[in-house]
Amino acid sequence: MKLTAVHTHVFKENADLPLFIKDYIPSLEENTVLAVASKLVCLWQGLSVPYQNAAQKEALIKKESSAALKTPLAWLTIKAGMVMTNAGVDESNAQGKLLLLPKDCYRAAADLRARLQTVYGIKNLGVLITDSMILPLRAGVVAGAVGYAGFKGVRDLRGKPDIYGKKLAVTLVNAADSLASAAALCMGEANEQTPLCVIEQAPVTFSDEINPREISYPVQDDLYTPLFRAAGLISQGEKND
Repeated sequence: MKLTAVHTHVFKENADLPLFIKDYIPSLEENTVLAVASKLVCLWQGLSVPYQNAAQKEALIKKESSAALKTPLAWLTIKAGMVMTNAGVDESNAQGKLLLLPKDCYRAAADLRARLQTVYGIKNLGVLITDSMILPLRAGVVAGAVGYAGFKGVRDLRGKPDIYGKKLAVTLVNAADSLASAAALCMGEANEQTPLCVIEQAPVTFSDEINPREISYPVQDDLYTPLFRAAGLISQGEKND
């Protein structure tokens, strides 16, 4: 697998994102995944509000999340079935604004993919929208896939044998989040100005049909559910739809 981060100028709000990408990536080959920082998508869709004060930001975080819990560093929230910091509300690299994630990042990824397929004249193209995330009891940020299109985000290995012939009972490989974190390591988190990453030879299955539910794990079976329930982030009888 080959990952190439792409340096760009600062993307302006409401500018044409597909044309911006084409300016910096003149061509893309078939069977490529393009990682795009979520900030670009937020700006493309005009999802910003001027920053006023901490109280305004806190109110937005609560509005944008289905559940929110205050922690010493930030708000631990659930948005669109994902656990994330501050419901994706971000003021870094935002020039005095607060950027909000799209209501449907999968639709945004599909729309961007459709435009880019036309721009590049290719069929097998994956688009991956990345955003920073924090793992429990781990220092530093990684990245997750807040939306994707054009490839299967999860590989189901249940029933497959391990090297000794024992059948795997619960193993799912999260390809989307794995690719997002690998790409983010190349893209950076500060002033690198590399919000795009071309991923070649990614071990994924390309597909026009994507079901966002494939990557959504049942609350009743999730490893962290007891902690979330004890903290009051989710209710006792809560289930994903």
